[in-house]
Amino acid sequence: MVRENNLIIHMQDVCFSYPYGGQTILENLNFKLQKGEKLGLIGHNGSGKTTFLHIIMGLLPVSAGIVRILGNEVRTEKDFRVVRQKIGLLFQHADDQLFSPTVLEDVAFGLLNLGKSPAEARELSLKTLEQLNLKGFENRVTHKLSGGEKKLASLATVLVMQPRVLLLDEPTTGLDEATKERIISVLNNLDISYIIVSHEYDFLSRTTNDICTMKDGQIIYNGDSSMLHTHYHSHKMGKVSHEHHNGPI
Repeated sequence: MVRENNLIIHMQDVCFSYPYGGQTILENLNFKLQKGEKLGLIGHNGSGKTTFLHIIMGLLPVSAGIVRILGNEVRTEKDFRVVRQKIGLLFQHADDQLFSPTVLEDVAFGLLNLGKSPAEARELSLKTLEQLNLKGFENRVTHKLSGGEKKLASLATVLVMQPRVLLLDEPTTGLDEATKERIISVLNNLDISYIIVSHEYDFLSRTTNDICTMKDGQIIYNGDSSMLHTHYHSHKMGKVSHEHHNGPI
């Protein structure tokens, strides 16, 4: 049962189409995220998953409908500036998130914009880097990091802001198993709500409680994440991964 006072995100009849006769991506979408929920979102490429996340952050304007964040309707850029202080978005591509010369500058950027002193921003940034096993990375040149290191540094730029909600867009794409395990550990130790968009069912089964599907411009609740699992079978060509599921995925 949804408790209205626990609602963090509430979307009612939200529509989105690209301008000038473009394709309709979201059509009368309704969605609720409660405090403490850890939700996985799946769906085929182009189904609107990333668009959905960007609308929550105010990066794309809705064509119709109502978006409420923490009880307040949000429409203007001024509204969404407040939202971005409370909801963190991890972009699919780390290079879209990192833009400063060094890791520390990137992680501290948001804190400085909030008015934190340089000393306080540095202290919080170093603490967050250590949490992600990136101690000693503060002076590393951002564009010289490996793909996995960039992803973890990007996550640090989000977590350092102490968001109430995390939105993660394909957080494990192209990562090695060790980095995936590190991200799983970090997520499982967070006491906040989050939505993870991913094609990796095994990852979602280990990090979320519920699964939804994006289909035909709507979000359809599927059920408990435990229905997702991955088997690895040995063949003469090596290990081959394939997913199994129950329900309308």
